[in-house]
Amino acid sequence: MVAFALAALLFLAFCISVRQDRRRFSNAVLLGLTFLTAFSALFLQVAKLPFWAAVTVAVLAFASPAFAILALGVFLVRNGMTMIRKEGFRPANLLSMLAGLAIFALIALLILVAVVGSPVLGGIAGTLTVVAGYISFVFFCFLGYAFLYGRITVRGDVHHVVMLGSGLIGGDRVPPLLASRLRKGQQIYEVQLARSGRPPVLLVSGGKGSDEKVAEARAMADWLIAEGVPAEHIVLEDRSTTTEENMRFSRQIMEAHDPAYRCVVVTNNFHAFRAAMLARKTGVNGQVVGSPTAKYYWPSATIREFVAVFWEHRTVNLAICGLLAVFGALGTLAAVLV
Repeated sequence: MVAFALAALLFLAFCISVRQDRRRFSNAVLLGLTFLTAFSALFLQVAKLPFWAAVTVAVLAFASPAFAILALGVFLVRNGMTMIRKEGFRPANLLSMLAGLAIFALIALLILVAVVGSPVLGGIAGTLTVVAGYISFVFFCFLGYAFLYGRITVRGDVHHVVMLGSGLIGGDRVPPLLASRLRKGQQIYEVQLARSGRPPVLLVSGGKGSDEKVAEARAMADWLIAEGVPAEHIVLEDRSTTTEENMRFSRQIMEAHDPAYRCVVVTNNFHAFRAAMLARKTGVNGQVVGSPTAKYYWPSATIREFVAVFWEHRTVNLAICGLLAVFGALGTLAAVLV
C-alpha cells in the first residue's frame, strides 16, 4: 500500500484543485501524474509475482506501448492525408501528418543507433527520446483532462450563452463548424427557457476579419434568427479578433447587464478546455461546453490546441526541455570520453 501512497496524494490534490476551479491546466498535470505514479507503483509489484507471470506482464507492459505508438503514427499520417484532401494544403492542416512522421523519424533514428552503435548518435537519440517523452506526457495530460472537461453539463440557470465565432464561408455565411456551436447554444437556450421560463441572452461573439464581408457575430445572429430565435434575445459582440478578446469583450457586455451574471461559453469540443483556460484568465464567470466536430477534423485540431497551450506555458515547458537537453548532452559527452 505504501507504493500507492504518492498516487493517492496526487489524486487528492487533483480532486481539491478541480473543486476549486475546473479550468486550470494544473488539473491536467495532476491527473497525468496520478496515473503515472499509480502505474509505476503497480509495475513495482511485478517482482512479487511468479517468474513466468512477471515476464508476461513485463513483455505486455513494453510491447503494448510500442504497438500503440506504431498504430498512432499510422493513424496520424492517414488523418493528415484526409485533412489535406478535405480541408486543403495549409500549415494548420498538416499537424497530424507531421506528428505521425515525427514518430516514424524517431523510431528510424533508434533503429539506426542500434545498427551503427555510435555513442554520439546514441546520445542524440536518447536526448530526443526523453524530450519527446516529456512532450508526449504533457500532451496526454492535456488530452485526458480535456476529455473529462468535455463531459461537463450545464447545471442551474445561466444568464448568458456565449457562442464563440470562427471564420465565415464566402465572407458572410456560417460554415458547418460554426453552425455546430450555434446549434449547441440554441439547445442550451431552449432547455433554459423550458425549465425556468426566462430565456438567457444569446451572446454571439466575433468581429469582422480582413477577408469577411460582415462581422462573424452578425452572420451568427442572422443564422439564429433564421432558426426561429427572437432577435430581441440576441446580443452581438462584434469587435473581437481572438478567443481571448471574445472572452474579454463578452465579459464587459455581461457585467454591464448584470455584475452577478452566470454564463456558459460554447465552442467546438476540441477547443473547449483551452477556451476554459482563457475564460479563467480573463475573469469570465462560467464554464465552457463543446459542440460536436467532424471526426476527421478532430485529431489535427486537437494537436493545434495542444501546441497553443504548450506555448502559453512556454517558460516552464521550454525550461524543462532545455534542462533535459543539457543532461542529454552531458551524458553524451561522458559516453564519448569514456
